[in-house]
Amino acid sequence: MSADQSRKGRDSRRKFLGSASVATAAGAATMGFPSIVKAQGPVTMRWQSTWPQKDIFHEYAADFVTKVNDMTGGDMKIELLPAGAVVKAFDLIDAVSKGTLDGGHGVCAYWYGKNSALALWGSGPAWGMDPNMVLAWHKYGGGKELMAEIYKGLNLNVVSYLYGPMPTQPLGWFKKPVTKAEDMKGLKFRTVGLSIDIFSGMGAAVNALPGGEIVPAMDRGLLDAAEFNNASSDRVLGFPDVSKVCMLRSFHQCSETFEILFNKSKFDALPPKLKAIINNAVEASSADMSWKAIDRYSKDYEAMQKQGVKFYATPNAILQDQLKTWDEVVKKKEAENPMFKKVNASMKAFAQRTTRWQSDTLVDFRLAQTRYFSKKT
Repeated sequence: MSADQSRKGRDSRRKFLGSASVATAAGAATMGFPSIVKAQGPVTMRWQSTWPQKDIFHEYAADFVTKVNDMTGGDMKIELLPAGAVVKAFDLIDAVSKGTLDGGHGVCAYWYGKNSALALWGSGPAWGMDPNMVLAWHKYGGGKELMAEIYKGLNLNVVSYLYGPMPTQPLGWFKKPVTKAEDMKGLKFRTVGLSIDIFSGMGAAVNALPGGEIVPAMDRGLLDAAEFNNASSDRVLGFPDVSKVCMLRSFHQCSETFEILFNKSKFDALPPKLKAIINNAVEASSADMSWKAIDRYSKDYEAMQKQGVKFYATPNAILQDQLKTWDEVVKKKEAENPMFKKVNASMKAFAQRTTRWQSDTLVDFRLAQTRYFSKKT
């Protein structure tokens, strides 16, 4: 075959393949398949937390956002803003529901005013369940469905995820140690959620303030005492600057968790792949948050002692008064709110089985801690 014949053969094959490609594309279009798939841009979301920029809680929110952004490989990009950037902390859920924000990070206790039952996911002794057990109830014991029912009844267009078991919170920061239940009477005290009812029932004059407003209020004498959450948050918010007494251990918020919110319309429009990534990112973030809390809170606990802060164990007399008051609060709320009674009964049924298992199973770790770390070296 000559060189000229070879060229003509190649040209004929190219024409045939080109014609075949056009025919295939035309056939695909005829059958309803797109001939060209164009890459679409990433899904973008604008979020806000209910926490100040410097608080470790905002860092936890950012950790979740980073996981989602990384795991989606650029298919989703969430921008996170701190409390107050768009709306006030207590207005977050309404902003997400209306679509002013696409999502956010907070706690259920902040929506206590909409339905008192929401505070059961964070306030009170939770029938003896620790925060991880509350999450277990939420996912496997019916809590998630009950929360969705409440939000639907409130016409809130949101999708909610709970995650992040918080360690037991301190009773709070005081001018001097409290040694008996009577010491709580008359104190101007900051708390939120159903804890308002607990401390009010114990005789305190309660004021619910967002995290960033607590220390300034204590500094001006508008508060005698206050609680927020943990060693890292309390330290960075400046509690050691206005008080040197912190009372550890309390039942007011011993089993709280965080909440991640999405605007439901925005969430429902996501492809299944992104929804699956979000589901798994929530659980990964829950574990990571609990591990980070152990590391960071213990460091700040030591650091505040070097700042001159004295930590005291809350006396059992005060803890018992909390439980007594809680029983009275529950009785009143159940009479007022059928959903409160429904949620509380669900929690109780789950706790009755699981707390027995846990208490029968767990060893007393303090025996080992005392043996190895109580002696001065």
